[in-house]
Amino acid sequence: MTAKLKSRINARDIAYSAARAALRRGISSAKLVNKNRIVAHSSNSWQVWEGIRAITDYKGVSSPPVNSSATLAEELNIFYARFDEILIEITKTVLPPLSPTDTALVLCTHWDQMEYMGECSKTLTPVFTTIFNLSLATSRLPACFKSATIVPVPKQSKVTNLNDYRPVALTPIAAKCLERLVITHIKAAIPPSLDQYQFAYRKNRSTEDAIAIVLHTLLQHLEHRSTYARLLFVDFNSAFNTILPNKLHNKLHGLGLSTTLCNWILDFLTNRTQYVRVGKHTSSTLTINTGAPQGCVLSPLLYTLFTYDCSSSSPSTHVIKCADDTTMLSLITGNDETAYRREVQLLTAWCSSNNLALNTKKTKEVIVDFRKTGQLSHSPLLIGNEVVERVSSFRFLGVTVSEDLSWGRNIASATAKAQQRLYFLRKLRWSRLPQRLLLMVNFYHCAVESVLTYGLLVWFSGCTSAEKEAIHRVVRAAGKIIGVILPDITTVYTSRCMRQVENILQDYLHPAHHPFSTIALWEKI
Repeated sequence: MTAKLKSRINARDIAYSAARAALRRGISSAKLVNKNRIVAHSSNSWQVWEGIRAITDYKGVSSPPVNSSATLAEELNIFYARFDEILIEITKTVLPPLSPTDTALVLCTHWDQMEYMGECSKTLTPVFTTIFNLSLATSRLPACFKSATIVPVPKQSKVTNLNDYRPVALTPIAAKCLERLVITHIKAAIPPSLDQYQFAYRKNRSTEDAIAIVLHTLLQHLEHRSTYARLLFVDFNSAFNTILPNKLHNKLHGLGLSTTLCNWILDFLTNRTQYVRVGKHTSSTLTINTGAPQGCVLSPLLYTLFTYDCSSSSPSTHVIKCADDTTMLSLITGNDETAYRREVQLLTAWCSSNNLALNTKKTKEVIVDFRKTGQLSHSPLLIGNEVVERVSSFRFLGVTVSEDLSWGRNIASATAKAQQRLYFLRKLRWSRLPQRLLLMVNFYHCAVESVLTYGLLVWFSGCTSAEKEAIHRVVRAAGKIIGVILPDITTVYTSRCMRQVENILQDYLHPAHHPFSTIALWEKI
């Protein structure tokens, strides 16, 4: 080995050591930045959570479509506007004016997260109060309030067609503020007893309530002889994008909303402008007169009001709704499915008259039948000329429901997901942050326990001992990582049961109020 070669090797080693030292300094510097971000903003939960995400790499930011291009943006814009229609003219009256206090509260709700706008909220409040009151008085919105940037978000990891992108609308913050104020007017005018089987966007209602009502009704029916049930999980094509503003206007007017408010909503949904942004590319601008943008504050409530009359006319069939997730439960006795098939036909006709397109390929059916000869005697269900696929299990509002009403698949899925998230808990432990014990406990409740206990009140009492032990193992593993004893799932289940029963007993409009109030009455006797 020559001296020249040795000097080159030494130079390489020195360069490698210098690069490694620079890398270590960079890593330490990045850790310090995230550490300071958490410490300096300990009173700001959003900043703390963003710091934790940066340290653990939990739920990293999703990237835009791989093949992003101007052509894709244009195609998506045309695709999202495919339901467009021309609407009716409107008339006017007057709504009660908003006070500066109302406007200030809403502005602060949105703008406190944006320092530069939060500082200006006091100055802008009287300006926006005037604009908002003028909008409500004339039943018209400024054109800039009705503009939207559509960001396509993939529904799944593998995208095969345009329908695999969910259109999320980014609208002006001032428009969202006005929408929040209008919601109070709408809710005040709606009868509280309207559409009791719609569980979305209502106080003291949840997906867990919807699942519990379905299972309770089903199990009550199966206690009788020669009975079974058919569950139809309905899927719609772009449900929010198909809302007809003129038909919604008529329905809201029929519910007792003032003419001014109905006209304001009609103006809110018509002559909207949108363009699609895919990465750095944007499409041309289109004007839309159909649908409610996904991402607007008002859209979910308007959809539930648009579908309030989608219900069953048969006492043996129930239509359970949670936003656009619609489930038809048919209680069948003695193989007589006449009422069930008639209700499916009525649902199909209702969808046709309300511009909602049934997606038969994604619509599934689960048959719960514990009779010895029942499994082979069921004829398939037809919607139009298409056969609805019968499946042995279905993920219903986040909980896997099986035809034998066992919970093995649901628990296996939940424990696997929770175990994956223990990795992020370990990374948080290695970060050596101040008060990391409290941070780890909070992270456990948010990211791990929330997965393990989703739908807990529905399935925990029906679990086997082995399934419960699988859940307890994950909890114990999390406790060892954190260094504390965490509450076991049985304790969590008991406390949640008591809290839920109290809430139901206090809400006389809750669909489960009658069974619980009857039990409470018998206990007093």
